[in-house]
Amino acid sequence: MLSMFGLTGGLALLIILTIRGMNLFIAAPLCALIVAVSSGIPLIHGDENFITLYMSGFSGFIAAWFFMFLLGAIFGKFMEDTGAADSVARWIVDKLGFKQAVLAVVLACAILTYGGVSLFVVAFSVYPMALSLFKDANLPRRFIPATLAFGSVTFTMTSAGSPEIQNWIPIKYLGTSPFAAWEVSLVVAAFMATFGYWWLKRMIGRAVANGEQFDVRPEDPKVAVRDYPHPITGVLPLLIVLILSFCLHDSMAHLALIVALSGGVLSLMIINFQHFHNLSAAINAGTTGALVAIGNTAAVVGFGSIAKHTDAFQHTVEIMTQIPGNELIGAAIAVSVIAGLTGSASGGQAIVLPLVGPHYVDQGVQPEQLHRIVSISSGALDSLPHNGYVVTTIRAICKETHQAAYPAMAALTVVVPLIGLSIAIALFSIF
Repeated sequence: MLSMFGLTGGLALLIILTIRGMNLFIAAPLCALIVAVSSGIPLIHGDENFITLYMSGFSGFIAAWFFMFLLGAIFGKFMEDTGAADSVARWIVDKLGFKQAVLAVVLACAILTYGGVSLFVVAFSVYPMALSLFKDANLPRRFIPATLAFGSVTFTMTSAGSPEIQNWIPIKYLGTSPFAAWEVSLVVAAFMATFGYWWLKRMIGRAVANGEQFDVRPEDPKVAVRDYPHPITGVLPLLIVLILSFCLHDSMAHLALIVALSGGVLSLMIINFQHFHNLSAAINAGTTGALVAIGNTAAVVGFGSIAKHTDAFQHTVEIMTQIPGNELIGAAIAVSVIAGLTGSASGGQAIVLPLVGPHYVDQGVQPEQLHRIVSISSGALDSLPHNGYVVTTIRAICKETHQAAYPAMAALTVVVPLIGLSIAIALFSIF
């Protein structure tokens, strides 16, 4: 009982402190300490003590993702410093008009995500263009995180055929394919895309009607009047990242992204070398941004590492995997809750699937249906305020606060996927 109280209390406190803007290097270990003490995890003694468990999660995430964060941040800064992002943004506005600025950002994120580029890297890469588009269209910048997230972690991340890990983990446990239940997936993705975009435009429209505008900040990139490069010089590096990631994904797994981003960075340097405003400053800023982003995310991952070793967490997993009634509903609830506790869609799948996969398949559930339900459900409650992607996108990349940016992000990355999940379960139940 004490362990359960500590786990829920620590998670609630982490969410509150995150929303209030407390430094995650302090908030995450502090909340993890509460969870550890209430669960009887030793602080310094033994092989599985608080420091060892927390730092294994912290350092493990950095070891796995450092080069992706670094190259992604540098790529984004190069797009910004050369003026390539501004050039692409201006071209889009000229062709589509100011009213389509939001659509342009959503489509850019969706194409890169469905092409296999990591969600974090998509945010780094598209943010400079999003900032330019929102500035030119005079839209409130607090909606940029929600726009980036909507195009990345909703109708693309968990859809059939997506190369993102959230669509591939179930294959290992269910023996399915990445195109499992593609018919239902297509319907759900279409709903999330149309309804989510309508809702995003409605929220931005209300803010503009209330007098909100784009607020220029001192830290925004200031580039002197210049000759901007041709828009194609900003599009080509993005295409190179997309093509390399897509072609090498099967053979190199996540290492393909390092090659793809390296290709993007090099091509951007070669094509737009003469347009750099300050190359060394861009590299330094990109490196610093990457360290802050991966550090914030790793701090939250460390909290999840402590949580997974508590008796309360193990008991929660057991309860979630034994929910009576409709098996698909039980699987959806189990994955959603565990993903919310760990702040990770992939983490929720990896923990729950080994338990529920064989259990539900033995009861006659079609593996393809289970695959799709698990995939979609993992992308809902994982986007609570303490989620690593949410923290990185809002704070480290967009330099916003949770108070300003998270409500819109929650609507699009929590509520919309939950509705989509309900539609998927209903369709599977009917057909």
